[in-house]
Amino acid sequence: MENNAHHAPTNKVSAAGLLIALGIIYGDIGTSPLYVMKAVTGTTKPIIENEILGALSLVFWTLTLQTTLKYVILILRADNRGEGGIFALYALVRRHAKWITIPAMIGGAALLADGIITPPISVSSAVEGLQIIYPDLKTIPIVIAILSGLFLIQAFGTSAVGRAFGPIMLLWFLMLAILGLSHIDDAPQILKCFNPYYGYWLLFEYPEGFWILGAVFLCTTGAEALYSDLGHCGRGNIRVSWIFVKSALFLNYLGQGAYLLTLVGQPLGSRNPFYDLMPDWFLLPGIAIATLAAIIASQALITGSFTLVSEAIRLNFWPKVRLRYPSLQKGQLYVPSVNWLLWLGCIGVVLYFKESSHMEAAYGLAITLTMLMTTLLMSYYLYAKRYYPWGIVLFIVVYLAIELSFLVANLIKFTHGGWVSLIIGGAIVTLMIIWYNASHIKQQLTEYVKLDKYLEPLKELSRDNSIPKYTTHLVFMSNASRVSEIESKVIYSIFQKRPKRADVYWFVHVDTTDDPYAMEYKVNVLEPDDVIKVNFYLGFRVEQKINLYLRKVIEEMVKNKEVDITSRYESLGKQNVVGDFRFVVLEKFLSYENELPLFEQIIMQSYFFIKQFTTSEDKWFGLDASAVKIEKVPLLIQPAENVVLKRRYN
Repeated sequence: MENNAHHAPTNKVSAAGLLIALGIIYGDIGTSPLYVMKAVTGTTKPIIENEILGALSLVFWTLTLQTTLKYVILILRADNRGEGGIFALYALVRRHAKWITIPAMIGGAALLADGIITPPISVSSAVEGLQIIYPDLKTIPIVIAILSGLFLIQAFGTSAVGRAFGPIMLLWFLMLAILGLSHIDDAPQILKCFNPYYGYWLLFEYPEGFWILGAVFLCTTGAEALYSDLGHCGRGNIRVSWIFVKSALFLNYLGQGAYLLTLVGQPLGSRNPFYDLMPDWFLLPGIAIATLAAIIASQALITGSFTLVSEAIRLNFWPKVRLRYPSLQKGQLYVPSVNWLLWLGCIGVVLYFKESSHMEAAYGLAITLTMLMTTLLMSYYLYAKRYYPWGIVLFIVVYLAIELSFLVANLIKFTHGGWVSLIIGGAIVTLMIIWYNASHIKQQLTEYVKLDKYLEPLKELSRDNSIPKYTTHLVFMSNASRVSEIESKVIYSIFQKRPKRADVYWFVHVDTTDDPYAMEYKVNVLEPDDVIKVNFYLGFRVEQKINLYLRKVIEEMVKNKEVDITSRYESLGKQNVVGDFRFVVLEKFLSYENELPLFEQIIMQSYFFIKQFTTSEDKWFGLDASAVKIEKVPLLIQPAENVVLKRRYN
């Protein structure tokens, strides 16, 4: 059962594909002209010509080295069957080394934390343009209303809205390019910024110049999103559309720079260089387009967070929370818990920082960490693929130097609110560490037994008429990946808890594969018409509808005459009625008789505490609720010391 229909031909370029790419991918990077130059100049210090030239030079070289070279040219090569993103990259290399898990977790957590600051800063920057026309306008309620509306519509699926995204973003980038072009002749000397010397001067010769890097970095924050959305658009479409996007972005930066050079010697004050490029008659339509672009940027980030969490769940990094698929479109996914947490976070950010200029101070710190982690994983990927050693060394040296500089420059933001995203990121990493370690501890504590030993007893039990029949088909969800094994707890449940007599015993195991869209299964008939083991191999992006898949497998087996599923009750069997199915899911709890090391004890207690708030196993596997029995079984480690009791005799 191969399922490769999903893989977009990664290098094909089409007009529709380019338009989709514009709508999905460039939101974050595309809205950066709203705030980058404002963050660079600050509001109080006088504007200096060389500082503007240096900053623009750094913006140009950042977009070239960081976004174009690292992401668009190099990292887009590391696709996992057409899928991209830090977890797809992790899935490609996780078999080779244990330590890789740490950068993957940190990178993923920082990306999610970033999702809490990006929507507020984009939407606030856009809406604040209205204050040019209405100076007394309070923008916070407008921003909160827009963000709340955005999170509300997630539950209905965004495919309808999605179609409008491409054309709006096309309009936005054309507007950026035209506004920028129309102002370059304000100060043609702005073109000197292509000379890297000015960037060098700002970093190394201008006092305090290095810290401007924190503001410059904002021009490339969306680069990670290019990689995450590889699966939606394909590599070819991203690479071609990026040429247009980068030109439009940089033309706008040049226009803003030229405008700023006309203000040399004055402080910027309350002016916004982005909106100052617009003629008065165009301000309202311009603000409307900017706000739409900011909403699209936020939408892309929210969708990205959903995908990230669904991958994290299947890689054992995240609790099994409810996932919903609101529309028929592939990749349309809605995670209610993440949606409302993001919404709370975004509203909190707006209320705490109030203005976009304060958010700039906090923004970018988390995403630098993600970029560093991607560099580490990518270096390892190149090493595992046996690329030229000197090439790998060059890649590591160049990008660690660039990204560590950004990190250091961004650390100055810690006290200005950067701590917000780091605390959120820290909480997410902690959750991932608990979940990942708990699943390993559970794996170690689960005792497996050989199935062959129990085939005879199972056959005898199924024929023992003195025990009332439990069901015709009894299905156990099992953690045992080896065909020959089963958890001892399952055997205990069948024979001892309350003997469960059934005609056919099914043991079902689900394996999550590194291939994102794998949908395969393997059947082992261990005892004809009595004991059958089914292993599913599902990709880390596939929905787990075990009820449905098992039905398909059984239909196939009936067709091949491998199993007879008619009811074994005499009266029903004569009428060819299909036998009843019951599922048993074993839920583990931590037994009191355990002596775990302190670290593992904390991990397991946190794990069981969080587990109360998550989806139960039967819902996660998509089982039919009317036919499921959940049994609580203790997770015994080693029983506490051997108890010595003395018997008294009179």
